[in-house]
Amino acid sequence: MSYGIYIGRNHTADGVAYLAGYGDEPSSHWLEINPRAAHPDGATLTVGVTPQADMPGYLSEIPQARETLRNMRVSYSYYLGVPAPLTNGGLNECGVAVRDIWSTSRDELIAMTPKDQTGPNYSDLARIVVERARSAREGVDLIGRLIAEHGYSTYGGNSHMIADPDEAWVVIEFAGGKGLWCAERLGPDSIRASRPGYIGEIPDAPNDDFRFPQHFFDTAREQGWWSPDDGPFHVNRIYGDGKHRWDGVAWIEDEMRARAARPEKIGLEDVFWSISTERLTGDTAGYGQVVPLIHPAHDALRMMWHAPVGPVTAPLLPVFLGQGPVPPAWRQHRYLTTGESHRFLDCRKRDKDPDTVSPVPQGIETGPSAFHEFKRLMHLAFQKPDPILGEVWTHWRAVEADVNARIPDVLRAAERLLEAGEAPLAEQVLTEFSHARLAEALADCQALSEAAHARLRALGSLNMTGEPRMLDQIW
Repeated sequence: MSYGIYIGRNHTADGVAYLAGYGDEPSSHWLEINPRAAHPDGATLTVGVTPQADMPGYLSEIPQARETLRNMRVSYSYYLGVPAPLTNGGLNECGVAVRDIWSTSRDELIAMTPKDQTGPNYSDLARIVVERARSAREGVDLIGRLIAEHGYSTYGGNSHMIADPDEAWVVIEFAGGKGLWCAERLGPDSIRASRPGYIGEIPDAPNDDFRFPQHFFDTAREQGWWSPDDGPFHVNRIYGDGKHRWDGVAWIEDEMRARAARPEKIGLEDVFWSISTERLTGDTAGYGQVVPLIHPAHDALRMMWHAPVGPVTAPLLPVFLGQGPVPPAWRQHRYLTTGESHRFLDCRKRDKDPDTVSPVPQGIETGPSAFHEFKRLMHLAFQKPDPILGEVWTHWRAVEADVNARIPDVLRAAERLLEAGEAPLAEQVLTEFSHARLAEALADCQALSEAAHARLRALGSLNMTGEPRMLDQIW
């Protein structure tokens, strides 16, 4: 399902726009930093879904770009049978950030989706945008062109938020095999949440604020779902589920607008809160992500705040585009990774039968998994929100505030090194700072979990019934 929120720069205390959210998939999640890469003539990219997907189709090959951009993103291993690894959200060296968010199509479109559908799926589109787009608008045009040229493999409808420091777009891709999509521009005065993504009334022709294919209106007329006599074309009512803003979306948008109306406007802690609050964020949230949408002096200084699980019980910590590799604990592990239960973790077997051997290196499995450790803390805290969840929440918010206060000095040091032509030293500064904060948080997580487990056990409050105790949510 997933969740995203965009906050325009006119609403923030620091004058920076933000794109934030989390992924909502019941599988493993991991963080990765991918270098810029060159690809030979004729290189292709495999996209689409398989006959085993919940809405079946066939994989196909599309042309690969000659060059893909350096990026950092979160990947995961399963959703509705779509081939892994899947991309949910990330940031590239040009400052383009993307979030993938579900947005269901009307029942008739889902029913008419071909069983042999081909073309990029929702994850393919997110990955291609973060690998190729040099602006948010270019990302929108890229999605439209890919769908027109290669088709679209759907699981029932989806959307994306694509943002850069100057603007953002909501893009909805519809089921049905008709090549239907629509995009709405968001600007500095916008506050927009998606869960699901929604677009309301649109003009009768594309313009600088709305984009859609030429046959967008014609298809609705041909199906008898709309005519000009009905009035303005309302995208969600005609092609979507008709609900427009869901209750959770309305609540968080209204709450953030109220905070923006204060003299101090929206601070970073408010942005963090918008994806951390227990009203919206629970066990379904596979990770958290906040991207400050800025143009720094050097692309290496771009950053995002990352939490390995839903940030209701995990801190959002900095990861820089110009740092070295992600620490092993934050990379892919076997915990909740689809297919790992029937694979061997024995590299000696790989040449004989690679399909039965885990793609996860043995060395990774000798250390902790941040995803697993923070999930454990979440399940403990949710069993006794008062006081355990409150204590965990307070601890992580203090950690975030402390780290944020130290960021300017780190960025200034790295910038000075880059200006002096000392790129390797700048990378070392960024890497050491990020790795140290991630390591400290993991150690704190393990200590908090041990304390919570001991307390619950002593009180006889460990939930051993098989019935989960979760917080009420309003999605």
